[in-house]
Amino acid sequence: MNISCCWLYAISKYGYPPSIEDTYKALKAMKNLGFDYVELEGVKEDNLRAVDREKHALKKFCEDQGLTVINFCPILPGIVSMNDRERENALALFDTALEIASFFHCPTIQLDSFVPPLEFVGEAPYKDMVHYGLKFQVKVDPAFSWPALWEKVVDSFTRANEKAKRGGMKLCLEPRVGEIISNTDSLLRLMDAVDDENFGAVLDTGHLNAQKEILPLSVEKLGKSIFYVHVSDNDGKTNEHLAVGRGTIDWNGVFAALKKHAFNGYVAVDVGMVEDLDEQYKESLSFLEKMM
Repeated sequence: MNISCCWLYAISKYGYPPSIEDTYKALKAMKNLGFDYVELEGVKEDNLRAVDREKHALKKFCEDQGLTVINFCPILPGIVSMNDRERENALALFDTALEIASFFHCPTIQLDSFVPPLEFVGEAPYKDMVHYGLKFQVKVDPAFSWPALWEKVVDSFTRANEKAKRGGMKLCLEPRVGEIISNTDSLLRLMDAVDDENFGAVLDTGHLNAQKEILPLSVEKLGKSIFYVHVSDNDGKTNEHLAVGRGTIDWNGVFAALKKHAFNGYVAVDVGMVEDLDEQYKESLSFLEKMM
């Protein structure tokens, strides 16, 4: 296992999404914290295309810093849209994301499942920034159909997986609180529907602990389908992303289960939206080095 730094660090420090100028600052800061492996993101069309235009300079900068980009995550909410035109546009943008991921020689490309098409009253998940511990209220349109939405989701991820597979990359998805795929078993259901070993899981400990999951059991359920791990901690009451060891997660159990299934991929520190950001990243890095 190798330890990497999630893009949530850059978001927490510089906003959502970070500008290209701040992207360089974030990468430099990640190196200074002691990381050799990092993520990159492209947030919706404008930021994704900006990253694409900058990819040659970004790669040169990473090489000069001794950084390796190991995962690319395009943020494309349209990929689960009920509007076919929006979905097709998102899948076309995914092609651009694949080109970026391939350029950096990333072993994985990551997608999220995003918020279901419901009317949120008040706060909505990930509307303009990453926020934790929000209370959600929704109105369900009488015309809303879960089976129809599920059909679109399965189709999009099946097609995205085929694209990733042709590009020589594994596709992974992280369950997140408030999204269509929010827990281990919903991800397993989607994996069954896509039915390809090239499509697997990001085990996100912060989100799954907030979903009241028994994390070692989540590892047992997902097994060899875990391609990537995001680590943060919380008390299980909200989906905060605190330093590893500051919450209630059974880290001995998690890592024992990962070892049982011979996980040898990247474990990425995913701490964010905390005041002492750098200190919590250093703390997590030290914790993981001792744990491993």
